[in-house]
Amino acid sequence: MQKGKFAYIFIASCFLTLFMSQAALGQSAKQRQLEQRREALKKEMQQLQRLRETNKKKEVSILTQVEDLDTKIRLRSDLIKVTNSQANLLTREINENLEKMENLRKELAILKEDYSDMIRKSYKSKSGQSKIMFLLSSESFKQAYKRTQYMKQYANYRKKQGLQIKERTTLIQETNKKLVKQKGDKEALIAENRIARRELDKEKERQDELVKEIRKKSSSYIAQIKTKQQEADRIDRQIDKLIADAIAASNKKAGKSASSKTFAMTPAEVALAKEFSGNKGRLIWPVVRGRVTRRFGKSAHPTLPGITLTNSGVDIETDPDAAVRAVFAGEVTQIQDMQGGTITVFIRHGDYLTVYTNLKSIKVKQGDKISFKQEIGQVTRNAFSGKSILKFSVRKNTSKLNPADWVLNM
Repeated sequence: MQKGKFAYIFIASCFLTLFMSQAALGQSAKQRQLEQRREALKKEMQQLQRLRETNKKKEVSILTQVEDLDTKIRLRSDLIKVTNSQANLLTREINENLEKMENLRKELAILKEDYSDMIRKSYKSKSGQSKIMFLLSSESFKQAYKRTQYMKQYANYRKKQGLQIKERTTLIQETNKKLVKQKGDKEALIAENRIARRELDKEKERQDELVKEIRKKSSSYIAQIKTKQQEADRIDRQIDKLIADAIAASNKKAGKSASSKTFAMTPAEVALAKEFSGNKGRLIWPVVRGRVTRRFGKSAHPTLPGITLTNSGVDIETDPDAAVRAVFAGEVTQIQDMQGGTITVFIRHGDYLTVYTNLKSIKVKQGDKISFKQEIGQVTRNAFSGKSILKFSVRKNTSKLNPADWVLNM
């Protein structure tokens, strides 16, 4: 009866431990993902702050301030959500560990009671009849052998019970330590969120003030935005023409129709294009440190309703005079001075191109074979905003592609 009771407790305990271990593993993986996301958001916010500190321009336009605040608010809001998720997950883990503690204590109490009862019975049996007499009273050698085996099994059973008691005690101690740490982690997250919420409220108040100011002169600001968009569109048309000319030249050289919209390629260029395509989603950033300030495609202006912005690549804000590097091996097909004193470099990878705009101090020339990560120039500083922004584009022949689909973690 005692042994059956102990076996039941042992099996139930194993199932409980297995179930809670699997749940804990799932929660740990989720907690790691949340922590990684939280650290990434904090890093992006620190990078934004660092870039603002390196911007030496004293007078920054209201539109630029609003854009920066919009980014800060978005990042901080995401950070608060992630931190809340972490705190909620910790609450569930704490509750599960409290339940585990309670179950372990119950098991330990039953095991100790069972073990004490067995020790008492063992002591009584010793006083009535010794082990030797128990063996000598056997009617046959076979019976004596069975009694020897029984005594061994009984001794092993007692030993196993003792080990189970020790294991349960250790588990209770370890679970208690986890609880203490989890409660401390939760309190730290809650405290961090309180600070983040206060900062978020201040940023929203400041944003509201700036938005009110912008709306007083909305027509003037809308005109500025439209002028900037027109300039970006003009540069895009210029880039489109340069790519079309390069395609026509490659076809002429290969003796093909100049009206073709795709690059004529040698076997080596076909292999390079295949290799480039195979690295989709794994390309490096064109700068060592930076943050995307405007993404590919169409987007609504964060402040002025009814204003749509279009981008043929991505805008990356980086450090002043930051080095620009090739994201993949290829050949420099064009280096073009653009209106406004900036330079654009085109690197061809078979029938793919990567385009780097807003450069200065170019370190390559047309026709150069470029290696992976090779520096091709430096980012120029915008005199109006004081920011150093690289425009990075990916094309296949004349088609515009989303760089975020090609560059890792963009």
